[in-house]
Amino acid sequence: MEAGIVGLPNVGKSSLFNAVTCSQAAQAANYPFCTIEPNEGMVSVPDPRLDRIAVFVKPERILPATIKLVDIAGIVKGASVGEGLGNKFLTHIREVDAIIQVVRCFDDPDVTHVSGRIDPLSDIEIIETELMLADMQVMENALPKAQRAAKIGDKDAKQRVEVIEKCLAQLNQGLPVRGLELDPMEKKVAMTFGLMTAKPILFAANVDEKDLQGQSPLVQQVRDYAKSHNAGVVVVCAKLEAELAELEPADRDEMLASLGLTEPSLASLAREAYRTLGQQSYFTAGVKEVRAWTIPIGATAPQSAGVIHTDFERGFIRAEVYTLDDLETYKTEAAIRAAGKLRVEGKSYVMQDGDICHFLFNV
Repeated sequence: MEAGIVGLPNVGKSSLFNAVTCSQAAQAANYPFCTIEPNEGMVSVPDPRLDRIAVFVKPERILPATIKLVDIAGIVKGASVGEGLGNKFLTHIREVDAIIQVVRCFDDPDVTHVSGRIDPLSDIEIIETELMLADMQVMENALPKAQRAAKIGDKDAKQRVEVIEKCLAQLNQGLPVRGLELDPMEKKVAMTFGLMTAKPILFAANVDEKDLQGQSPLVQQVRDYAKSHNAGVVVVCAKLEAELAELEPADRDEMLASLGLTEPSLASLAREAYRTLGQQSYFTAGVKEVRAWTIPIGATAPQSAGVIHTDFERGFIRAEVYTLDDLETYKTEAAIRAAGKLRVEGKSYVMQDGDICHFLFNV
């Protein structure tokens, strides 16, 4: 699963990407389109539960979940019709599974804003409008072909026509497709078009070092907008995060403590991106490793076992499951089993976030 980092030029997007991936790349020049091809990086998803499990299991290593982040070059007004190499950049957005939009919520006379003013809601509107216009082009181009196929009795084409028309009606109202109510089959059809406004979105409010808690009116505007659109918000200071990323762990902890912070904001960003992608974790725990495995929310036990190895899903017999609370109460898996707290779950079991388990299978 991939999340694409988007935004207007000079909002701190690439600085944030470099920090979150611990990149030592040189700072980008202060002008639009300095990133022509998307950069990609694998990012760990910090999860304190792993350390809590490790206290009792004492593994040789701890492996957190990871997600891929893609740094996509700055989008400008008119991107949907090719402004600023827009078509190329929009293609990159189509390929990701979720969008992280970095929104500038700080003023700095040394960093030029492409619009000449700091206005988070205007920035959000520009990006959203360009994505909607591009989606409209896709659907308008697809509609005639689907209509022709539907006229000769193609049942699948008839459904495509209905989905296209629903999406176009939504877009013509100036609303993103992600807010449109579609049944599971309609969603499956809509996904084939790679609509950008159908992708879940997370806003990263980029603040200066004087507003690390995001108390400014600019950040509140982003929060209000996100709430009304059922989206998440994370407050980050890309400049500070870039500095923290270059420090040794002890120095980083000392700097965080001096600022009244317990962890870098990038940890929250990674976790929220994970959630926005519709992912959750279950754990396996042994002396070799304690590991977080990534599964979609709603995955069944056999599907979850298949993440480890396809044979596990194919020959699934049962899952033995316990919780972190169980482990902290009884200290060992053997004691959990003896206390009758080790659950045996079958093929229909829907995995819960934080389940600790192992699978029995036969192939």
